[in-house]
Amino acid sequence: MSYKANVEFKFDSSYEHTYGPEIPDDYFLPEEHFTIKAPAADLNIQQYFKLFEKFMLGIGMSPSNIRLGALSLVFSDWVNKGEQVKACKEYDLTMNEDLPDKFKQWKKDEEERINLRPVEDTVVDGCFNND
Repeated sequence: MSYKANVEFKFDSSYEHTYGPEIPDDYFLPEEHFTIKAPAADLNIQQYFKLFEKFMLGIGMSPSNIRLGALSLVFSDWVNKGEQVKACKEYDLTMNEDLPDKFKQWKKDEEERINLRPVEDTVVDGCFNND
């Protein structure tokens, strides 16, 4: 048995100005149509998001706004805190409320690292100077 699936993103717009002839229409298209199609039978989640990113770029969204939109799917008030923590662990991110504990751990690790350094004796001309 064969399986076929397609996904399609479509954008249609039309523009009709309502102002006088003193404002030129040189920068406006009277009509725009974008269609992005892809075979969807074996797409994984990253490929779906990449496809949607291309669609969003095609209709004029900026890359930074697309990323902010994607992050808002994880880091919003409507998402379970456990899911947010899981995403942070997967991408090695730190949530704001975890920063104080992380800083304390960093200070502790830094002190241990300094204490583990070997004491270096100063050697001049083959003689130890412990003055």
